[in-house]
This record gives sequence, structure tokens and C-alpha cells, in this order.
Amino acid sequence: MNDVVQSPEAPLSEAVQADIKHRSLWYDVWQQFRSHKGALVGVTVFVVIAISVIVGPFIYDVDPQYLDYKAKNQGMSLSHLMGTDNLGRDMFAQVLAGGRTSLAVGVTAMLLSLTLGTLVGVMAGFFGRLDGLLMRLTDLFLALPILPLLLVAIMLFRDLLRSLFGPEFGIFILIVFIIGVTSWMQTARIVRGEVLAIKQREFVLAARSIGTRSFRSILRHIFPNVLSPIMVSATLGVASAIITESALSFLGLGFPSDFPTWGRLLFDGVPFLSITPERVIWPGLAISLTVLSVNFMGDGLRDALDPRIRGR
Repeated sequence: MNDVVQSPEAPLSEAVQADIKHRSLWYDVWQQFRSHKGALVGVTVFVVIAISVIVGPFIYDVDPQYLDYKAKNQGMSLSHLMGTDNLGRDMFAQVLAGGRTSLAVGVTAMLLSLTLGTLVGVMAGFFGRLDGLLMRLTDLFLALPILPLLLVAIMLFRDLLRSLFGPEFGIFILIVFIIGVTSWMQTARIVRGEVLAIKQREFVLAARSIGTRSFRSILRHIFPNVLSPIMVSATLGVASAIITESALSFLGLGFPSDFPTWGRLLFDGVPFLSITPERVIWPGLAISLTVLSVNFMGDGLRDALDPRIRGR
């Protein structure tokens, strides 16, 4: 009788061996992220918007500040794809130019607030002796009236930074810094709560029992398990930064009037809504698509980076 049963020591197929060999943490993250259709759509839309605002001005080389009074308040046409404003400036050129500033402000301010919030949250949650001090500092910032604080800070430091770095870059540094240092508190509280729960898990206690240093435990065990709420905070941070910049521009305390941003274009077009509604539609659509795409990306990253979801 022939024995047709394969021996347990029989080698695996080459395809299986290759899959095991190349499989890693980031491979699993990519596989999970790729299965999220909304995240892929969000990445596509965000990449298209980012490439458009970065490369677009070199292709559509119309000066966004060129005044053509004969063509003011025009609708969409072949010569002006998104129409013109009340001064005859091309709206498509302004949307492309304003997108650079809006995305730069949103992403940079989000990274600053995310770094501060994550640092404070991890330190407060992992080191009990710092918890009370850091949380009272967080409560202090939460109690501050953000908008009046922004206005006072801009009025105090605007002229100084303009003289040091120029009218555009100086305001950029000021707005990014102020938004970043006044929007980290929610991230800190969320991360602290996650760290308090994770540091009582068995794998963290086992690492501490064998003498693993606190810094290494944070990097290897704590931080990877709090990436999910950090990603969610990042998506909210980009939208919040863009909206805050829009409010400051509306109050005349943001970028100069001849330096377009999506928020500036949106609020400048409100008085002319009945004449040329395109002035509000296009920058508003750009903001909406950017915020939605980043939110979808955050949802996909949340699922992909969560060890409890990845691999199911």
C-alpha cells in the first residue's frame, strides 16, 4: 500500500516561503490599508489636489495677481476656467496659488500640535509623577479663550516677524506656531487615556519585569498601540488649522490681502455671492475635498495601524 500522505517535514511551496520571507509589519499595514476603499479614494483625491497646487501654477502660468478690469466678475469660460473676481483676477490661478499656502499651514500646524499632544499625553500616561502637572497644564490651555489669544498674539508679534522673515513667511511662521500650540490639548488627553490602558497590558508589564528601560518600552510597546487615535487627531488637525486660518484671514489678521489662501478667497467671495457664486464654490469645494480625503485616509490608517484589527 503506497503512502501518499506528505511528511510533516516536507518543504513549503516557493510561493508560501516567499510570502513568509517578505512579510513584515509595514507589509501587513499596507495590505490592510489597501483593503479600505475609502482610504484609497482619499489618497487619490489628496494626491491629485497636492500635485495640482504644487505643479499647476507652472502649467497654468497666469499671474494670480494680474488685474484685468475689463474681465471682472465673469463666469466660467475657456479664458478663465473658474471665472474672475471683482478686480478681474483669474480665480483658477488664485485657487492654485492659495492651495499651496492652505495645505502648508494645515499640514505644518497639524504636525506641530500632534507632536506636542503626543509628547504630553505619553509622558502623562506613562509616568505617574508627571500626570498631575501635565494634565493641569492641559486644563489651563483648554480654559484659555483661543480666538482672543490668537488675535492678541498676532497683534503683538506680527510686525516683528514681518520685519525678520518678510510679510508672507513671517505671517506663515506666526500662524502655524499659534495654531499648533493652541490645538494640542485634545490629542494629549486622548493619548493619555490610551497609554493608561495599554501600560497595564501583559506585554508591557513583562517588558518592565525584565528590566526594559522606559524610553524603549514607550517606543516599542506604547507608541505603536496609540497610533490609531493619533491618526484620527491628525485628520481633525488639518481641517481645524485650515478653518482657523480662514477665520484669521476674514478678520484681516492673516496673510496679506494680495497673498491668496483658500480661506481668504472663500471669505472675500461672500459679498459677491449673488453676482459670481463661483468665487465661493471653488475654494469651498477645494477645502471640502481636502478635508474629506484626509479624513478617509485617517480612517484607513486607523484600521491598518491598529494591531487588534490588522490581520483579521
